[in-house]
Amino acid sequence: MFIVLLKFSGNKGQASQFMAGHKEWIRRGFDDGVFLLAGSLQPGLGGGIVAHNTSLSDLQGRVNDDPFVAENVVSAEIVEIMPSKADDRLKFLLD
Repeated sequence: MFIVLLKFSGNKGQASQFMAGHKEWIRRGFDDGVFLLAGSLQPGLGGGIVAHNTSLSDLQGRVNDDPFVAENVVSAEIVEIMPSKADDRLKFLLD
């Protein structure tokens, strides 16, 4: 499982130009069964994604396809988590 942090860079002002492509990229991540959760980092720092059912190298490729990353609107950091304990509602993440 992975946490993807998309933190705004100096090009934050260009976000509106690439927002439609970024939203489509997020939709594909959910449609492909890779993204579990996506949302904003507060206060207005960027975004975060919880991802699973993928490898680190595949996720890196997916993240690089985000228009926000490609156009340097955000910088991306991927953190891998090896879950060992979960609430019953999240047990599927332990597989």
